[in-house]
Amino acid sequence: MPGPVRPSPIAGSWYPGEPAILKGDIEAYLGRASIPDIPTKPIAIVSPHAGYVYSGPVAAHAYKALVGYEYSTVVVISPSHRTYFPSIAIWGEGAYETPLGQVPIDKELCEALVGCAASIKEEKKVHLAEHALEIQLPFLQVVLESFRLCPIMMGEQDFRLCKDLARSLDKCIGKRDDVLVVASSDLSHFHAYERAVAMDNIVAKRIDAFDIEGLNLNLEEGACDACGGGPIMAAMLYAKARAKTNTLVLKYANSGDVTGDRSSVVGYLAAVIY
Repeated sequence: MPGPVRPSPIAGSWYPGEPAILKGDIEAYLGRASIPDIPTKPIAIVSPHAGYVYSGPVAAHAYKALVGYEYSTVVVISPSHRTYFPSIAIWGEGAYETPLGQVPIDKELCEALVGCAASIKEEKKVHLAEHALEIQLPFLQVVLESFRLCPIMMGEQDFRLCKDLARSLDKCIGKRDDVLVVASSDLSHFHAYERAVAMDNIVAKRIDAFDIEGLNLNLEEGACDACGGGPIMAAMLYAKARAKTNTLVLKYANSGDVTGDRSSVVGYLAAVIY
């Protein structure tokens, strides 16, 4: 396909690098996930972005909500862990690559977004080493099989940029009903188990109540933590603009549930917006 291909820097470490093993692991996660019926087609999901051994079983609950639906384009919004920049960066052409193949970029949507707001820029360099966006793709490749990608990375996650991004998505997507938004986020980091659960429950309650302003306030004051708080709020603001304000937290767990070490954990949440 034309354009630059962004290779995977994390295959074989954050998730299996062998295609058959990777696909089998994801199918097993999906098979073990149990969720209630979602009455309408999801417009967005929230999914964690740690290594699959830690967060894969939680992420599967969000992706299970997509089974049976088709989307032509998936917008994945992630934070930037390695590089700070005061804007929103898009990889706007070519493809993203995983062991399951190349995911083509929705160039038209990416170009429209870059032209829609000064805060949204075409910037490939910051995408190269980041894991939080890519780690969503193998799940999408297994569940949806065929789709185009709009990869968005938030270097800054203040509420102004979240609103900018949501307005731009709403304007550029227009009347399309074949677009999914994925907000990539882990929750609290490196607190003791009980403290982490208490903090993460605040995020879960705000999502379940579709309380975007309350979530923003809690994040700003430090009552809770989400390294992808910006992506979560941008996805919720976009959904609100499309009159899709039903939310459901499908699963919560943290790394202590996997390792047994409850002294310092990272929280993971899966949710659906419809």
